[in-house]
Amino acid sequence: MNHRTATLDDLTADPHPVLASARAEAPITWVPVLEAWVITGRRAAVEVMRDPERFTVDDPRFSTAQIIGPSMLSTDGERHDRHRSPFTDWFSSRDQLDEHTAWMDACARELVTGFAPTGVAELRTELAAPLAARTLAHLLGLDPPGAEQLLIWYRDIVDAVQQISAGHNPGDTGTRAFGELRAAVMAAADDGRAAALLDARSSLSDNDLAANASVILFGGIETSEGATANAFSHLLTEPEHWAALSTKRSLIPAAVEESLRLEPAAANVDRYATVDVDLFDASIRAGDYVIVSLAGANRDPDVFDEPDLFRLARPNVRQHTAFALGPHACLGIHIARAQTAAAISALLELDKVTLDPRRSQPPRGLVFRKPPAVTATWTRP
Repeated sequence: MNHRTATLDDLTADPHPVLASARAEAPITWVPVLEAWVITGRRAAVEVMRDPERFTVDDPRFSTAQIIGPSMLSTDGERHDRHRSPFTDWFSSRDQLDEHTAWMDACARELVTGFAPTGVAELRTELAAPLAARTLAHLLGLDPPGAEQLLIWYRDIVDAVQQISAGHNPGDTGTRAFGELRAAVMAAADDGRAAALLDARSSLSDNDLAANASVILFGGIETSEGATANAFSHLLTEPEHWAALSTKRSLIPAAVEESLRLEPAAANVDRYATVDVDLFDASIRAGDYVIVSLAGANRDPDVFDEPDLFRLARPNVRQHTAFALGPHACLGIHIARAQTAAAISALLELDKVTLDPRRSQPPRGLVFRKPPAVTATWTRP
């Protein structure tokens, strides 16, 4: 499928042939339907993500900022450090990670135990999404309002961001959802329910605290739900992989990484050129919109052998870019990995888990990619 004639529907349904077409021409190419330079080569992607001076997120066009305001996601330089640094130590703490991993393992087992007697479940909505939402409610002390309300707010915000990314008017639903989320964040901070919010409040204004909590919510639910659902889709579509994990649980981390490489839940990250620059034979001009395709970089054949295949034994899988790189690398990278591993481990406790292809669909989405449904059946306990 040619990248010069591709439509938004093509990119939403399956961007990988389009990205391969673009990469065959050059690691950075102009894609007309997106009105943007799209980076599909891993080396070019890494260079741009690590260069916020020439390729910034701090631009009025940045979609998320239009809904929640400035945050660690939409600022660079000293402003970015001010937004992000209050959360860094808390998310990188080994003790915190061990505590949260144990909590997520228990939560995943509880969810699986709840639907196990039915013999069937749609794993995205019944396991991946509630596990992600409950984890964020736990991390940010947002219970009340609880995981179900968080999912409603986050889906409204995500929909608004995706409407902007597609060039549409987002309406006021996302803004209203952010206002309600802001009130909940302030209540949690006032009550001292979350150490992360309490620590950050000492150096951030209320507006900044709410915006950054929303970014954590946005990333922690959207990308974690997507990563877990995508992992189930890969592992159950090719059942030999699920069988391998059933026999050898130590393969779970490799399965998580390979799934992240093959189909990152966040397919793209946006940048805007601040100066004229010639890069990898592309003549980019100041103000140009630049999309770093994490999905494209993760299937760069110069880096990954047989890049379109799911391989549990891929030796360099950790070179994937699914969590981005540079100053905007994912803050919750360790929690996200542990969450998907917890969901896989919990489902492995069931016997003869198989995919129901009639009630399952492959991943889709223009920016955020996950299967609309991944339905599994098993032998009832």
